[in-house]
Amino acid sequence: MNEPVLQIDRLTGGYSPRRPVLHDISFQIRPGEMVGLIGLNGAGKSTTIKHVLGLMKPHEGEIKVSGVTLESDQEKYRSAFAYVPESPVLFDELTVEEHLRLTGMAYGIEEDPYDKRKELLLDQFQMRPKKAAFASHLSKGMKQKVMIMNALLSEPPLYIIDEPFLGLDPLGIRSLLDRLVEVKRRGSAILMSSHILATVEAYCDRYIVMHNGRIAAQGTLEEVCAAAGMRSGPGALEEAFYELVSKPVDGPGADDQKSGGAR
Repeated sequence: MNEPVLQIDRLTGGYSPRRPVLHDISFQIRPGEMVGLIGLNGAGKSTTIKHVLGLMKPHEGEIKVSGVTLESDQEKYRSAFAYVPESPVLFDELTVEEHLRLTGMAYGIEEDPYDKRKELLLDQFQMRPKKAAFASHLSKGMKQKVMIMNALLSEPPLYIIDEPFLGLDPLGIRSLLDRLVEVKRRGSAILMSSHILATVEAYCDRYIVMHNGRIAAQGTLEEVCAAAGMRSGPGALEEAFYELVSKPVDGPGADDQKSGGAR
């Protein structure tokens, strides 16, 4: 069996050691898997992602990407994933093509594969007419496309994608989903956080339902539905999700969620 690309063991963490946001989080993602991370606002999804990115240090537990922790091998850890944030972050005075070039250099992509990937992405995301445009002149949706194109260009073992559909037009959404299916087929792992449950159900292999800084359920559609006490079937993820997150907020982390401390 393939070793996990992302492995999180008993992660507890947050912004303050006195008031952790995450409580005993454990899950793993293997090559060729797309896993949906879902939860209400304040459930702890973004905080989990920040810990994986190395932007926050765990209070307890361990995170491994491609078999290493951030502390043991920073270069291997950081080069093993690409991240698409909810809000695009670009350099205003660089063009679309210059952003792609910068990413190619950062990941050490050789010239020939770089050119082929760049040309394909410009066409797939309908950005060829904008390749010489400065980021400051792009709409939010186009900026999001540039972020997605940069992530896809690097072809890492792991993609971490946070609310990728915000601002995208229907063609952009379809292009992204088609490419995610493609990279998954090639063996990359994908962790995708999204509120669009119908899309998550249609494209993901497994699901992680977060609530109150904990994992309320995880697994296949059948396993998540079983945890919610209901039968699985097409469209069942949404009903199972509502059942799992409608429970009262109690225990450690409740105050954080009520005050908006978790994200």
